[in-house]
Amino acid sequence: MKSSFLLILLSIVFFSCTQKPEDKSGGSTTVADYFNYGDSGVQSAGVKLIPIHTPVGDFKVWTKRFGNNPRIKILLLHGGPAMTHEYMECFESFFPKEGFEFYEYDQLGSYYSDQPKDSSLWTTDRFVEEVEQVRKAIGADSSNFYLLGNSWGGILAMQYALKYQGNMKALLVANMMASCPEYGKYADEVLAKQMDPKVLAEIRAIEAKGDFSNPRYMELLIPNFYHEHLCRLKDWPDGVNRAMKHANEEIYVMMQGPSEFGIAGRLANWDIKGRLKEIKVPTLMEGAKFDTMDPKVMEEQSKLVQHGRYLYCPDGSHLSMWDDQQVFMSGVIQFIKDVDQNKM
Repeated sequence: MKSSFLLILLSIVFFSCTQKPEDKSGGSTTVADYFNYGDSGVQSAGVKLIPIHTPVGDFKVWTKRFGNNPRIKILLLHGGPAMTHEYMECFESFFPKEGFEFYEYDQLGSYYSDQPKDSSLWTTDRFVEEVEQVRKAIGADSSNFYLLGNSWGGILAMQYALKYQGNMKALLVANMMASCPEYGKYADEVLAKQMDPKVLAEIRAIEAKGDFSNPRYMELLIPNFYHEHLCRLKDWPDGVNRAMKHANEEIYVMMQGPSEFGIAGRLANWDIKGRLKEIKVPTLMEGAKFDTMDPKVMEEQSKLVQHGRYLYCPDGSHLSMWDDQQVFMSGVIQFIKDVDQNKM
């Protein structure tokens, strides 16, 4: 009797160990399948430099792939412009568990990619064409391509969708209004009034002089604005600090302006709010209570697109992927699953 019971027990153990775990995105896969990128030769941990053609020459951009899922390929677009993928590394703690294939990516001009000096490259339209080339390089198409952009990455994602949504499965916009003039107005009329009047007066005096290289400018903004509206964690995550350290200030100032406190530069008049109705693909708009972007406008945007959903982060700011992480990640993951299962 004992030997028969032992044989049955061993059979159960063997059977359970040889089964493929369920892939949360649907179907089944193994860990080996998930991390099989089809590489031959030297393995590079998913890092690949993708060639990019531009009007002024050919360059390379840095990407890093996680996972293998032909049904769900997510490209992450960082903010800035010319910040880095580093502050988006938090997705590594969430997406692999869901079986999603996703890509971290430094846009041209950012720290890990080529950094050409021709200023004609730094336009929204040129960046859109870059994203399209990256999409082709990762083998994504309308059946599986999810584009997730935060801040400036949200501008880029929306602009890309207006031209290339036929190549997309879904769009996710985190913490970015569709109108930079509205963003600037919100900073002036709402956020500035929440600041200590003496601090605000000193900040405005520095701005009036154009003395943005003055160390005092950031000494005032970091505790009084950035820690209130950019990332509210007491100790900023290492990835956020590295992204700030590695920012390409020349491109950032040229396009965004000298700080996150309002908008200037080439993006100052960017406004596609009136065109949101053209976006047909399922779209998630995420806003946060303490964001530099008006969360009510983010909700409005979710209703302007044809198939929208709104995600609100009550404890979040501009980087709510960090300071309201569980709400943010749960909402993003659920949206991706719902799109994958045709529930949007």
